[in-house]
Amino acid sequence: MPGNAGTEQTTTVIIGTGLSGLAVAAELCRRGVDSIVVDGLDILGAAQPANTASLQRCDAADSANLRERNEILRHLRNYAASHDVDVRNTTRAVQLTKVATSTGRAVPQWEVHTPTGILVADHIVLTRCAHSQLRRMINDFGISVGRNLVAAMRAIGIYLVGVGDLITPSPKEVLRQAKTVGQAISAKVNPENPALPYTGSLAILPC
Repeated sequence: MPGNAGTEQTTTVIIGTGLSGLAVAAELCRRGVDSIVVDGLDILGAAQPANTASLQRCDAADSANLRERNEILRHLRNYAASHDVDVRNTTRAVQLTKVATSTGRAVPQWEVHTPTGILVADHIVLTRCAHSQLRRMINDFGISVGRNLVAAMRAIGIYLVGVGDLITPSPKEVLRQAKTVGQAISAKVNPENPALPYTGSLAILPC
């Protein structure tokens, strides 16, 4: 943990600056939910040291999807730039820590440690990691996963987009997952109005 690093607070930290991460960031932006997008897939238990080789990347796209992914990425990058989405391509997440929260908080806070500071958020979105690696990470936090990994992670404020064991999801599936996660986080941020309208749609992207 950086000793003299600055601390920033946001609603959601998205780990992964590729298609999955940018798709979630765009959904959250359209719904009025702030986020910070950082690179890196080193997500470890709170007591573990940083090790950027600990999680393998599972982001290889087959040739049939490559052109489609690149076109969608171009749209998402343009959207992020024109809407001032906070995307930090050169900032890498090196550690994830669960923070003790006060009684009455429904969602735990998380600290994402980077070489330049600490990002504090109520929600974390992880992209492109194997389920087996994520199960080990959750076990390191002392949390019982059970059969439903996605439900167990959502209960503690962690969401998955573009994540799989063997097969990388298609661009269309990634956009669907991003929309679902965006809706879920928005509903928690604005529980009094879960159907909060938003402008724009990922449907304009080729899928």
